[in-house]
Amino acid sequence: MTLSDEATERLADVVELQPTKNAELQDRWGMESGSEVHQYLENELGDYYFRDDNSLIRATAEAADLVDVEPGIETDPDEAGAPSRIRVPELQARVVAVLAGPGEESESVVSVLHSLRDAYEYGDDEPDAEDVRSALQRLRRKDVVEVEYRTVPTFRLAVERADLEVEVSD
Repeated sequence: MTLSDEATERLADVVELQPTKNAELQDRWGMESGSEVHQYLENELGDYYFRDDNSLIRATAEAADLVDVEPGIETDPDEAGAPSRIRVPELQARVVAVLAGPGEESESVVSVLHSLRDAYEYGDDEPDAEDVRSALQRLRRKDVVEVEYRTVPTFRLAVERADLEVEVSD
């Protein structure tokens, strides 16, 4: 199956963002709906992606070789499931930098938002609570963040900050 230039670029997005959801790809690709993303995946990239047990979108090994893009997550073979390197957008990298560590008390979305505002200069593009919630959930899907349910969901790193290399993607 030969891919168009657009399909190759979008496949690279799947490799980089995995594990991901329709909504994340919808944002990246500027599509109108998750259904449109699903249809595109099925029609154009059907041989190069699959959905895992949690219905998250992942690229096949062949897809990663085809586009020559580093996956968004790399796992240390010595640590069961713990990621050792992630490629994430800048907001997610900043969340990793300010979020409570594995041995610390977990934090609410609002607490993380305040930590971000204290640590970084934002102009007109300051994140809001929904941006932070989304970043935390995306990091959770990468097994970098864990959630603890108290009165509200709270979050902390699932891996030691020193054991995780964070690379900012676009």
